[in-house]
Amino acid sequence: MKLTALSWTILASAPWTSASKQPNFVFILTDDQDYEMKSLDYMPLLQKYLINEGTSYERHYCTVAICCPSRVNLWTGQAAHNTNVTDLHPPYGGYPKFVERGYNENWLPVWLQQLGYNTYYTGKLFNAHTVNNYDDPPVNGFNGSDFLLDPYTYEYFNAYMTRNGAEPVSYKGEYSPDVIANKAYGFLDDASKDPDRPFFIGIAPIAPHSNMRSVPTLKRDTPFYAERHAHLFKEEKIPRTKNFNPKEPSGVGWVKNLPVLSDTLIEYHDEFYRARLRALQSVDEIVEEVVKRLESNGLLHNTYIIYTSDNGYHISQHRLPPGKECPFEEDIHIPLIVRGPGVPAGHTAHVVSSHTDLTPTILNLAGKARPDLDGSAIPLTEKALAKPDSGEHVNVEFWGRAIPEGKYGWIGDDFLPGFGRVGARNNTYKALRLSAADYSFLYTVWCTGDKEFYDMKRDPDQLHNLFDDQSIHLAEDFTIAGRSFSQVHDRIDSLLLVLKLCKGKTCHSPWSVLHPDDAVRSLKDALRPKFDEFYKEQPKVSFSSCQLGYLKDEEGPQHAKVWETVQHPRPGGKQVPFQYEGHWSWWT
Repeated sequence: MKLTALSWTILASAPWTSASKQPNFVFILTDDQDYEMKSLDYMPLLQKYLINEGTSYERHYCTVAICCPSRVNLWTGQAAHNTNVTDLHPPYGGYPKFVERGYNENWLPVWLQQLGYNTYYTGKLFNAHTVNNYDDPPVNGFNGSDFLLDPYTYEYFNAYMTRNGAEPVSYKGEYSPDVIANKAYGFLDDASKDPDRPFFIGIAPIAPHSNMRSVPTLKRDTPFYAERHAHLFKEEKIPRTKNFNPKEPSGVGWVKNLPVLSDTLIEYHDEFYRARLRALQSVDEIVEEVVKRLESNGLLHNTYIIYTSDNGYHISQHRLPPGKECPFEEDIHIPLIVRGPGVPAGHTAHVVSSHTDLTPTILNLAGKARPDLDGSAIPLTEKALAKPDSGEHVNVEFWGRAIPEGKYGWIGDDFLPGFGRVGARNNTYKALRLSAADYSFLYTVWCTGDKEFYDMKRDPDQLHNLFDDQSIHLAEDFTIAGRSFSQVHDRIDSLLLVLKLCKGKTCHSPWSVLHPDDAVRSLKDALRPKFDEFYKEQPKVSFSSCQLGYLKDEEGPQHAKVWETVQHPRPGGKQVPFQYEGHWSWWT
């Protein structure tokens, strides 16, 4: 289908002026792509055109390990506890919740239009964006759009799409990622006809998500791939890491109770993995064609190409069936590759970043920084990347069920109307991923009262929970900067207490909430002995109950104590008021 230049201009919501220095953006967003299972190694074109010519961010994370909340987090630059879009469907999530919360008028594409950008999107946007509500209201912020629509979004050969808000059209029999690709190519060709106007294009194929048919009944299957890729990866298997179907149980709660996987399940999981790799080949082809068209149209030199996924994925790790939604590294650690002006080629960056940072990064490059957002711009240039690491934390959160995928997927006794047996209900948690040169931790507090702490320098496979009685010897031997496990835990729990309610600056600099005198900027700073009693007396992160969505009153303590240096004044110090969550404190 040929796209016309008129399509991209008729829906513009703000006037624009030529700004040749404003860069273009191509944002490629895959669905459920893993980092830990090495899927990037099977994408030679992505390696050639993006990884070799750009920078890979090896410590990038999603903050919600499920698609709709993660995508809202990404496109708004706000944490999920602030967007309150925490599920796939109403009442706690989906496109209707996104609209209800007012984000249809207040998110990245709208802000880019206000900066003069020509904006286009093709592929999957949000869950519960359907053939029935696609124009109720229409998605705001895009000059042109071709959205996949539920309940057909995850059917690779039975897509329905709405073009610029028009009535849905069936693409039955056509391979969905190829349909998305052709629409994207048409826009890029038309954008070249107006080279003085900057553009943003989002390309969001469903690969490598599993194929899911929900009409007339739900059927889950492996991802479907194009026939041209059927011959690939016949012998590949899921990496046999230590946490692959471990002999001893790992995790807590429902995860710890999972049985050892049978040979039949492992064989199916390996084929599931191979199907994912084959489905990703269509995305690999998109990467090559996008770069070639940008180059042939003279646009490549002024275009940032950003490649990432909405969340990660697990298959057989910790005995889990195919799926996501857990705080394990497989689910939250995801690819991020950036190619563009000033971005070092063939470089691996070690900065800690998350999806909350991507919208601030794009806006910063487009010329309009937004310091009010919960994220902050990711360093891109060689000079910026050479600065000392300024961040170590990622706030991770989740509400609701863990819903497994594949034909053998179900893992529990929770029933959902229209879905049948779907998995674990009590999968609500708050987590903190802390990563620095000298330490690397995952700390999770579940709504059930379970806690997990993994020292990932010593235990990268997250098999030994230091709160587990079987790992007590590891907890006794644990030290960081000469401090014990309990002293480190007190600090990390306090940091999570701040982050679970953070907003704006307090998300960027959570230690400054606890220490407004700016004396603490990292865990190592906080481990000084003089703070021992302060952290020991802090309220601990907990839940009042297990809920399927974000209900603030059910999420335990709401306020951290603040280190008040007025009790230990510096000579000549001046008292300054400081407000956190409605409570006033003072520091000198």
